[in-house]
Amino acid sequence: MMTVDELLAREAIRDTLAKYNVSGDAMKTEDYAACFTRDGIIESMDREGGAGIHYEGRDAILAWQNAWKNTPKGAETTTSVQRRAKFVRHNLTTCKIDLTGPDTAKARTYWVVLTDVGPDHSGVYLDEFRKEDGQWLIAHRVVRTDWFSPDSKFGNRD
Repeated sequence: MMTVDELLAREAIRDTLAKYNVSGDAMKTEDYAACFTRDGIIESMDREGGAGIHYEGRDAILAWQNAWKNTPKGAETTTSVQRRAKFVRHNLTTCKIDLTGPDTAKARTYWVVLTDVGPDHSGVYLDEFRKEDGQWLIAHRVVRTDWFSPDSKFGNRD
């Protein structure tokens, strides 16, 4: 049977997951970076394991998000992705949270992104969470993209 503390931890983790996506979609860069521990890591890979972005530390994550936010639409960013979408909405689906200790957890969350083309791309977040300063925050996130629409506003153009 699950304890009240475990239920509260799971809900706090779900709240951080939602805050990450809502903040990212609204380009609220400080709120986005605040979803990570001070030493948090975000990295990405494709379905075949190819590496993408890699940022370590909340300050580096904030700088990356500010650079993205300040890139004019249609211009190529440092990650070779052009800002072309008129709107972006990250949607979370299945989320499996495993508490691994009193202040640690792992989560696997499926996601799909909608843009002005409809379903744009999808994948999974592979997260390690840690309770820091009373909040459940992302300590390490791997963003794996499994699919891009042929009309994706984010997919790599060869």
